[in-house]
This record gives sequence, C-alpha cells and structure tokens, in this order.
Amino acid sequence: METQPNNPLHGIKLEQIITDLEAHYGWEYLGHTIKIRCFNENPTVKSSLKFLRRTPWARTKVENLYLKMLKSQAYKKSLN
Repeated sequence: METQPNNPLHGIKLEQIITDLEAHYGWEYLGHTIKIRCFNENPTVKSSLKFLRRTPWARTKVENLYLKMLKSQAYKKSLN
C-alpha cells in the first residue's frame, strides 16, 4: 500500500467523513451548505454514501467541507 503524505484524506473512509460531518454540523446545515437531496430529504448515512459514491462533484464538495472542518478544529485546539 502506497503512502500519500500530501493527501489529508488518505485512509479516511467516506462513511467516516459523513458521520463526522453529521455529528459536527447536523443534517440541516449539511443540506443548506451542500444542496443535495440525500442531505435534505430523509437523510441517512447509507443514502448519502450511495449518492456520493456515484457523484464525483458532490463527493468533492463533501470532502472539501470535511477538510475545512478539520482545519477549523485544529485552529481551535491551537488557541487553547
């Protein structure tokens, strides 16, 4: 298995990304920020995984939001 030192998402499963985002922001915020049906109508991790695995542009938006969340959390930790 190759290491990818410049890829912050390496080794993180899409399911973990969705679970972490939902726990941090909630479905309502996710649906408002990324306007996709799987976040707005009966949102579940399973339905989100199914959609995001088939839709590269939406997955990119979710991954970017996740990276933004991680950066924000790291910044908050550095202030303490």
